[in-house]
Amino acid sequence: MAKSGMSTAEIARALGIRYQFAYGVLRNAGSNVGERPTPTSVAATAKPSKPPLLVSDLLAGGFEHVGSWILSAEQRLVIDRELPKSVGVYAFAKGDVVLYVGVATMGLAKRLYFYGRPGVSQRTSLRINAIIIDELAKHPKIDVYAAFPPDLEWNGLPVHGSAGLELGIIKKYDLPWNMRSAS
Repeated sequence: MAKSGMSTAEIARALGIRYQFAYGVLRNAGSNVGERPTPTSVAATAKPSKPPLLVSDLLAGGFEHVGSWILSAEQRLVIDRELPKSVGVYAFAKGDVVLYVGVATMGLAKRLYFYGRPGVSQRTSLRINAIIIDELAKHPKIDVYAAFPPDLEWNGLPVHGSAGLELGIIKKYDLPWNMRSAS
């Protein structure tokens, strides 16, 4: 249907399914979701590549090194030191390149604990746990950096400093482990 020129919305209506389901199927099939195919579709949808985020950029922006992921004697993922309990933004880096950025609204120590011991329903924690364990088999450590920006106000309304910083970084930089960064 997509190859014949139907849009995602038209396909969803024709099949009597939700738009999101049709979108997901088309995206996973590698289709140019939401567009009618044209000779220039591929070129028109190609996004300019984002630059990598370097540890030096984080440090210049006020982040600090707070620890490193290592494997315990029981082969469990742990941080090599005690972490701050403050709300903030964290980043995982291998060498000089940042691979993942997240926000710890429950506090840094608690959020990172869940990466080391993810629950069965914690999809992101399970995914990142597996990635870090796999990387640690090839690389001696994954460093953790954190920043604790203040909350602000805009026109009398609250602005969450950590959530805004995380989203800004994800939008600007190529972060291979962030799912939102890939879209």
